[in-house]
Amino acid sequence: MNHKSSRPGAGVPRAGGAGTAGPRHSIPLHRAEALRLLGSVSLGRIVFTQDALPAIRPVNHLLDRGEIVIRTQEGAAIATVTRQADLAGVVVAYEADTIDPVTHIGWSVVVTGYCRPVTDPRDLAYYRELLHPWTEGQREHALRIRPDLVTGLRLTAALPAPATGACPG
Repeated sequence: MNHKSSRPGAGVPRAGGAGTAGPRHSIPLHRAEALRLLGSVSLGRIVFTQDALPAIRPVNHLLDRGEIVIRTQEGAAIATVTRQADLAGVVVAYEADTIDPVTHIGWSVVVTGYCRPVTDPRDLAYYRELLHPWTEGQREHALRIRPDLVTGLRLTAALPAPATGACPG
């Protein structure tokens, strides 16, 4: 008699499931290392408040003079939110990571700070030259995120458990 489950995907390891990669050890990152890692990738996620609810958008970015810069289009929710904010800007979170889907080893960085529109025409021209969005459409606006709070962690293979018991004699 066959006792295999008839559920779709039964017996197939699931991402993040037990036994797929083993336990991980989490190591906090210092601010400088977290920002260096964030600057080493071009894709992240901006988190902001839209109509009193959290909204998340994937965007590409660059790190310039210690601040995160993204480009956006007219009418984009984040552009509208920042334009309506006061001079200090609007509080956002920005997250980027590189985590291997099989081994679950990598890093993740979250920055929280004020986001403001870039208004200087020279800065806008500079960012248009350096930052090329990966989706279609015009991206005439740029936003700058000041990293007030930077947290990050590195995920490594778990350290082996220390041996217990008495030494054989």
